Parts: sequence; structure tokens; C-alpha cells
Amino acid sequence: MGEKFMNTKVKEVVTTKKEFFKGDLAVYPAHGVGCIESIESKEINGDTMNFYMMKIVENGMVIMIPTANVESVGLREVIPETEVPEVYKVMQEKAQGADNQTWNRRYREYMDKIKTGSIYDVAEVFRDLFQLKLEKDLSFGERKLLDTAQNLLVQELSTAKDIDEKSMMQEIEDLFN
Repeated sequence: MGEKFMNTKVKEVVTTKKEFFKGDLAVYPAHGVGCIESIESKEINGDTMNFYMMKIVENGMVIMIPTANVESVGLREVIPETEVPEVYKVMQEKAQGADNQTWNRRYREYMDKIKTGSIYDVAEVFRDLFQLKLEKDLSFGERKLLDTAQNLLVQELSTAKDIDEKSMMQEIEDLFN
């Protein structure tokens, strides 16, 4: 029981960072790993607000995130390397019995999990869809979600482990062999 409590505590510490600095890597839910390129002040409706200008690594998209809204949008630090084995454990568990649901209900549930921004939720979506794909053809939407979950996992885990994405993908594939 003590070990489980420690893991929960680690997750809390990871998700409660409220301040980022230029050059920090962070995770934005459903978009993945990005770099805080700058912190800028902008006037909006007569109020001056500070924004993190975050460039998403995968596609170069720049997202403006009000510094006051970090928690509500789910911006968080990249998990530490020590948590990677925990993510692997989630991926290696048996898929949750979602095959008795309609594909669009499954799709909505998976999308909601991806939007939480939790690497553990993303790992569950990847695992469930990866295992489902072995049993039957996925719908177009499910294939896209599997790709999204895979990209989010590979980005964050390769960043956490400081290895290239191709090596990270190989490690993930090896979990299922």
C-alpha cells in the first residue's frame, strides 16, 4: 500500500507545477510535448495578461496559454524518467473490455481520456486500441486515435528518457512482443 501512495504522491508533484520558464519542456493535453519559447504580456479588453508561448515539438504549432490558466488547461511538466516503468506497466495490462460498446461510444471515452493530458490515460487508450486492433479492424476514427495516442506517448516518453523517437517506438513495440 505504501508504494501505491508514493506513486500517487509523485504524480501530484508532477502535475502541480504552476510556473514555467523560457526553454522549459511541458505537456499540453492532446497536443503533446512543447517548449516554452517565451512569456509575453498582451493587453486583452483593457487587462494586461501574461501568456506562455509554447511551440509544440511535433508540428511547430504555437499555443498561447494564459499563465493564470495553467492548471485549468492541464499544462504540466514532462514525467520524470523514473515514472516511465509505471507507464509501461499500464500498457502491458490487459485491455479493458470495451469491445461490447459501440465504436462511437468507445471513441468518445478514448477522446476524453486523451484530453485529460495524463500520460497514464493516454497509455490506456493506446493499450486498449492496440490490443483491439489485433482482434478486429478498427474504425477510421479509432485508427486515428491510436495514432494520436502513440504519438503522444512516444513524444513524452522519448523526452523523459532522453532518447530519439524511433528508439522509443521500438521500446514500446517490444512491450507487446
